[in-house]
Amino acid sequence: MGVKRVRYAAAMLLGLVLLAMLAACSQDEGSNSGKPAAAQADEAAQQSGEPVAASYQVDEQPGGVYYEIFVRSFYDTNGDGVGDLNGVTAKLDYLKELGVSGIWLMPINASPSYHGYDTTDYYAINPEYGTLEDLKKLLDEAHKRGIKVIMDLVVNHTGKEHPWFKEALADEKSPYRSWYTFAKQGEQVRADGAVGGDPWHSYGSLNYLGVFWEGMPDLNFDEPKVREEMIKIGQYWLEQGLDGFRLDAAKHIYGDFASTASTPEVQAKNKVWWQEFRKGMSKVKPDAYLIGEVWDSLTVIAPYFDQALNSAFHFDLAGRLLSAASSEQDADLAFSLGRAYGVYEKSSGGTFVDAPFLSNHDQNRAMTVLAGNVNHAKMAAAMLLTLPGTPYLYYGEELGMKGAKPDEYIREPMLWYSAASGGEGQTTWEKSRFNADAPSVSVEAQSADDQSMLHHYRELIKWRNEEPALQSGGIAEFKLEPANQKLSVYVRVMASERVLVVHNLSGEQQTTDLQPSQTFGEFKELARATNSGAKLDGSKLSLPAYSTVILK
Repeated sequence: MGVKRVRYAAAMLLGLVLLAMLAACSQDEGSNSGKPAAAQADEAAQQSGEPVAASYQVDEQPGGVYYEIFVRSFYDTNGDGVGDLNGVTAKLDYLKELGVSGIWLMPINASPSYHGYDTTDYYAINPEYGTLEDLKKLLDEAHKRGIKVIMDLVVNHTGKEHPWFKEALADEKSPYRSWYTFAKQGEQVRADGAVGGDPWHSYGSLNYLGVFWEGMPDLNFDEPKVREEMIKIGQYWLEQGLDGFRLDAAKHIYGDFASTASTPEVQAKNKVWWQEFRKGMSKVKPDAYLIGEVWDSLTVIAPYFDQALNSAFHFDLAGRLLSAASSEQDADLAFSLGRAYGVYEKSSGGTFVDAPFLSNHDQNRAMTVLAGNVNHAKMAAAMLLTLPGTPYLYYGEELGMKGAKPDEYIREPMLWYSAASGGEGQTTWEKSRFNADAPSVSVEAQSADDQSMLHHYRELIKWRNEEPALQSGGIAEFKLEPANQKLSVYVRVMASERVLVVHNLSGEQQTTDLQPSQTFGEFKELARATNSGAKLDGSKLSLPAYSTVILK
């Protein structure tokens, strides 16, 4: 996955080049000597009376839609109420119909907790979820359907029940003592944990470092054997057939304390580690897909794209999308993304792929943030699915599932059936707090409803999969005259084509005049619309409330 950074003559490129060739053939040899093709095309266009297209740059970011799955909550095939890997396999056809091209499995390694982020054996599958053979079957069936599979790899810390940590606690001469960070009681240490609170936890005469929770002692990556082991673990899972990893807490490998986490020294050490990890993965799978959780500013995120990660989740953009949908006001996405991509481009040398999303397992669900407003949720989805990069959906988001902290209640069971009693495969490990009395928020209820949230997601993902510029193109600004803050407008552009995306974020019909762009030319065809009431009459575009159109 990567980016092509190329300069192209804009919208009428092919026609202008043909005109230039005809003009060149009719003139004396050498009359255009030394002039670039674009300049010759411009001259030809002027002679023909056609408007001249300016040059522009294209950031092509090939990537389909990924779907985040909390296995425990997804689908249960053995009747114990807990979702399992065979349950994910059983629902691959649902995911294929939805249109996703990849899935991210939240932690599936052995762990004593419901969430799995406190690993006790990096080489084992959580027995509640199944076996290694079950995983291999899932990978095989997913790949048959053109769906890639990545899994959470939690290398920043282990669980406190991990044998490494238990041995390190029990014996100061253990080789694993240096795999963690210990301090004696009363020893002067930094106490400003990078995620808040005191990161030190007491055990007898010792304190140990665990930034996130006492049940998650941090590994010491200054110990070479830790780095070697984590690379070995990653290679093992790639050899089983996984396509890559979502890397938990990627910026906290060395970023343990609030006072030092963002310093150049600490960030440089994080970057070097992930470059080392990338090299290790490339030995097994050169195209392994690595996406990191780096919840920070552009300047902190960008270095991770330098021969390390393919992608990092775009947390800032998630807030902008939800805010734009809620306020019904344009977020000027092309401008802000253009700025971000410029920074990422310099760091990555043209290999980054953005990863936009609306919500995930650590955040209140999008529908809850949007106060249950279905129209606003649909518009947030429409913006997400028409942006560059690899959009990520959180399971149940396509149904409008709600959920708010604490974490268990943003990880509630996926709802397959309208009846409260559920049905075959419905997980029951946790009683639903936010979705129990919402029979319409289920796959069964929404599958046949062409006005449902599920239908809306399927339609938008289908557009994306069928329109190369939506799936792989860059993004550019398109200015309306006069400006209309109720409309979000941007161009998605590839070397070979460009489309105009227009969202009416408001509850009222909007009309605008789409004057030809000096850069991208005219958009004359109403190619796709979420509402049949959308009309294009010449340059006059009319959009019904809460609707999206694609023009060519």
